[in-house]
Amino acid sequence: MKMPNLPKKPQLNFKLRKPQLPPKKHWRSIAMLWPSLFGVLVFFVLPFVVILYYSLINNTTQRQFVGLQNFVRLFNNGAFLIAAKNTLLFSLIAVPLAVVLALGLALLLEANIPAKSQFRTFFLSPMMVPVASVVLIWQVIFHYNGVMNKFLSAFGVQAIDWLKSDYCLLVIVVLFLWKNLGYNMILFMASLANVPKELMEVASLDTNSRWYKFVHIQLRYLSPTILFVTILSLINSFKVFREVFLLTGKYPYDGLYMLQHFMNNTFVNLDYQKLSAAAVVMGIVMTIIIAILFIIEGRFGKDVEG
Repeated sequence: MKMPNLPKKPQLNFKLRKPQLPPKKHWRSIAMLWPSLFGVLVFFVLPFVVILYYSLINNTTQRQFVGLQNFVRLFNNGAFLIAAKNTLLFSLIAVPLAVVLALGLALLLEANIPAKSQFRTFFLSPMMVPVASVVLIWQVIFHYNGVMNKFLSAFGVQAIDWLKSDYCLLVIVVLFLWKNLGYNMILFMASLANVPKELMEVASLDTNSRWYKFVHIQLRYLSPTILFVTILSLINSFKVFREVFLLTGKYPYDGLYMLQHFMNNTFVNLDYQKLSAAAVVMGIVMTIIIAILFIIEGRFGKDVEG
């Protein structure tokens, strides 16, 4: 027995159209964006183009094109190599610690612990302290005749000059963390508050493991915040020059000689070509690192987007 021919299901062919603004609103939007675009072009894009131009000429008077000669001269400079190594080492130590410790503090404050408000205030207070006051505190603590050596002498440890020893970088890492952990912690606390409670309740029915819920739920929803905090901490690690300069001056111990010291001293010596080459190299390295972070975050957090 043949089955009757059923009518075919009609196919709906339609295309999503992008919403179009009326002509007046379109031009109004462009007019509102123009001041910001103009500011970015004048204060960011144009200076970078000028720096790139300076890195490819011999000097600002003759302006002869020399190709990559300034970059070769830069990488043959011992001071630049020391500064680059110290800055890279500092960032590799300080940035992961700033992210991991801030996330740990945010998770701790999310739990029901006593004196939670006082604990939060303790880590936020360094944000309100001026840099000069912070440096003064660190000088009192880590001076040769300071508090740290007085404390260690009670245990028979010989006094050392912390800022001119192999531990100098550790002192700056502690200073960096003390100054930045509070702000990173607040960002993580805000992100933890946005994790869907329904998912956490469902996960609690399957397991009581906090580690499982943290890795498989919270950490995935925290991935954009982790990316932002990492980039912010990376930028701040390149700006630690203020504290080091106030602690040690223009020419510190070799272990504290950062890229900012090199650029500042090169600028004072009016060597604009070397300075421009260093700035271009630093910009390229930062762009590559941030691009890698975006790729990692995109693959790790893609299943929670939208």
